[in-house]
Amino acid sequence: MKEQEPNENWPNQDIESGTLGALAHLYRAEVFRSTHWRTRLDNTTNWAVVTTGIALSATFSNKDASPLPMVLVGLLVTVFLILEARRYRYYNLFRARARLMESDFYAPILYGRKVPWGGSWSKMLADDYELPHYHISLVRAAGRRLRSNYSWILAIQAVSYYGKLAIHPEPLTTLSEAFDRASIGVIPGSWVMLAGVFFHASWVIFAIVTLRLDQIYRAKRKSPMEQI
Repeated sequence: MKEQEPNENWPNQDIESGTLGALAHLYRAEVFRSTHWRTRLDNTTNWAVVTTGIALSATFSNKDASPLPMVLVGLLVTVFLILEARRYRYYNLFRARARLMESDFYAPILYGRKVPWGGSWSKMLADDYELPHYHISLVRAAGRRLRSNYSWILAIQAVSYYGKLAIHPEPLTTLSEAFDRASIGVIPGSWVMLAGVFFHASWVIFAIVTLRLDQIYRAKRKSPMEQI
């Protein structure tokens, strides 16, 4: 195949070939790190899915099985959510660096434009390497992971728990029977069910509030690195 000759209308870049090579390796490193942390995010989600599945199997294994595993798995999924939010902050950091190089370094080259060396993009990247910091708070990170993955897991947990109370060992006929089935030791069933309603209402409100925080933060952001 005939090699295509360079377009004579393309501008000469101010960046030296050695610097271009270094930036290419830097981009590969950031993509690798973001991919690595992306995998760790998936691992945490897998843990939450597997533990929820185990709790479902234990709860619905027979009609006399206790619904307690579905209560405990909700707490365990919350722990996984917090762990994943912490990991997401690292992923967000490395992904933002790679995205900045894609949009402000590689895209102009592909369009045949001159890359503004020493411009705002290179200064932002240099500042981020000199003084690395998270680009998102733990609360907003937890809200993002909750809205994308964990809301579905927690919704399944809620439906399964109240479904277990409704059908086992026999279909419900009165509300008092549901309270009796929900009781845990000396803790009245009404308290347990109320705590469950409060727990699930809390994460729904949390998801909505953090979504609003994300919208406000993006509207006020001053750096393209903070949009990821």
